[in-house]
Amino acid sequence: MESDDETSGPMIDDEIYTNGVYGHDEKRSRPIINSEQFDIKAYASLYSGRTKIMHLIFTVERSQSNQAMELEALRMAYDEIKKAENTQLHREVVQKIGGRLGPSMEWTWLGATRWIGGPSRRRRSSRTSSMPTRYTNLIKESIRMGYNDFGDFYYAHGQLGDAFKNYVRTRDYCITSKHIVHMCMSSTLVSIEMGQFTHVTSYITKAEQIPEALDPVTVAKLRCAAGLAQLESKKYKLAARKFLETGPELGNHYNEVIAPQDVTTYGGLCALATFDRMELKAYILSFLSTISPFDLLEVQHSFSVNDFILQNKVIDNLNFRNFLELVPEVRELINDFYTSVEYLLSDDAQRFSFSNIDLLIFYSHYASCLDYLGNLKANLLLDIHLHDHLETLYGQIRHKALIQYMHPFVSVDLNMMANAFKTDVAGLEKELEALITDNQVQAKIDSQNKILYARHADQRNATFQRVLQIGNEFDRDVKSMLLRVNLIKHEYNLRAARKH
Repeated sequence: MESDDETSGPMIDDEIYTNGVYGHDEKRSRPIINSEQFDIKAYASLYSGRTKIMHLIFTVERSQSNQAMELEALRMAYDEIKKAENTQLHREVVQKIGGRLGPSMEWTWLGATRWIGGPSRRRRSSRTSSMPTRYTNLIKESIRMGYNDFGDFYYAHGQLGDAFKNYVRTRDYCITSKHIVHMCMSSTLVSIEMGQFTHVTSYITKAEQIPEALDPVTVAKLRCAAGLAQLESKKYKLAARKFLETGPELGNHYNEVIAPQDVTTYGGLCALATFDRMELKAYILSFLSTISPFDLLEVQHSFSVNDFILQNKVIDNLNFRNFLELVPEVRELINDFYTSVEYLLSDDAQRFSFSNIDLLIFYSHYASCLDYLGNLKANLLLDIHLHDHLETLYGQIRHKALIQYMHPFVSVDLNMMANAFKTDVAGLEKELEALITDNQVQAKIDSQNKILYARHADQRNATFQRVLQIGNEFDRDVKSMLLRVNLIKHEYNLRAARKH
């Protein structure tokens, strides 16, 4: 691109821009958020490369009512794009600035095609001319490196579709497991940015099937990518498990995709929305030594043996506790949510004899939990991955809180409950009616006296019945094994085969 305008031939300006505009245009058209407390500089510093720019652009599009933050995000995006070679993003950012940051921004665009286009065109020409030689020599490693170079080139210029094709082509020329992992990680990175999360899952599986053990950093990256794929698919429980399994080795090694603080936030909210009390305790709070025998039985009954082994591994490594320290608000949110339940469920025999102090402590935990959720919401709506799922997750967390609030009581004053959940009685009644209709709550509402009457099952009797059932199943399995051992010992099967 030798001329200074946009009509200077198709080499870079037309061809490089044919794909890879992040693939989320339909999702980026969302309500505008005004967040006065959002620290855009601290937020942007968590990311690197193209992802940093896309997060800033997304923030700009959702904060147009806050002009100061919008312009600061545009300035930071402009400074970052100058380090890269993606003229399409350069053009997009300059158009959004619209001259509001001074004439220097406009002037720089006039020379951008000369500044970026010329060297880019020469590098691509060099790579293209070298590929026939690589094929002639039939050296797999040389061909693989050639396709990798093309993938890197197209990725740098925002042509994600072509970058993905070239990364995938290296698969036939991979010699070592390290090459396969590199191919999978490159393809996963581009697939995430294109929003093609089915590809993400596919290449994560390929990487995990490699016979050699992966290094901890790569494993952590794969867990994060898998968590994002499950989050995008609205499989929040699976997403929570993937994020909670992410090791602290991740550090800042995957900032081109996700920050450690994101792992905390995504994993914490998904866990609160989908995990029950025992899962929260086993996966996050690491209190395994304090679980009672009946609670332990509940855990084992709820999950498979493999899941339970996985829980012990997570607890022993204390993975997620390291991440929780990065986002104190999420840490306190989880602690308050869990404590509000554990405080009153610590002894079912005391269910109906709470003092006023007990109730005040109980209410304070729920109020604090809801306050943390409310304070986090404005900033989380600016998150490029989480914003589409936030209302669903918040709704599920609130429903769980309502259910757990009612659990210890035979009857509940709806006025007090509405005050605790910061809503009016009419709105609370509608929420409770929906939970009762969905059979999530066994209760009935006295609309005239504004009282909720709960019907509690006999949990202690149910636990003993479950113990007896598991004991009977164990007895049956042992008898079956003894029978099989005796048949083998006396060669019953062999004698039967000889008769035929």
